[in-house]
Amino acid sequence: MTMTRILKTTALSLMVMTGAAAQSFAGGNSVVIEQWGADNGAGGAQSGHSNRLSVFQDGWGNTSVSTQDGAGNRTVVGQSGHRNNASTQQDGRCNVSGVAQFGGHHQADTRQRGNCNAVGVIQSGHGNSATSRQHGDGNVAVIVQD
Repeated sequence: MTMTRILKTTALSLMVMTGAAAQSFAGGNSVVIEQWGADNGAGGAQSGHSNRLSVFQDGWGNTSVSTQDGAGNRTVVGQSGHRNNASTQQDGRCNVSGVAQFGGHHQADTRQRGNCNAVGVIQSGHGNSATSRQHGDGNVAVIVQD
């Protein structure tokens, strides 16, 4: 594990534990985090340029942690409901990640390493779990559950 990744993980953990929410624009990167409800935690870290991360949570007890390294990566999370957990990681260029979730007790974990990969997860009801790992270029994954 590189020192950069260790520092990012530590910073994200602190943000999640303190419930910090922020909006920032640097190097063409953007992070927008909105949280309503109670006990939601979100964190995002970016390096590179032209990366975009948006998180929205609404319910209570939801957690979202996302990292982006590279350029032109896009992540949107969502959530709603309660006790949902989303984790996304993107390393490379032009990767697209989504997640949605809605109900409660969902787990979504996406990892992308390479270029121009796309993943989408929508879960809905209660207690679903989704994991996607993409390595290389031009991979596409779609997971829909109810």
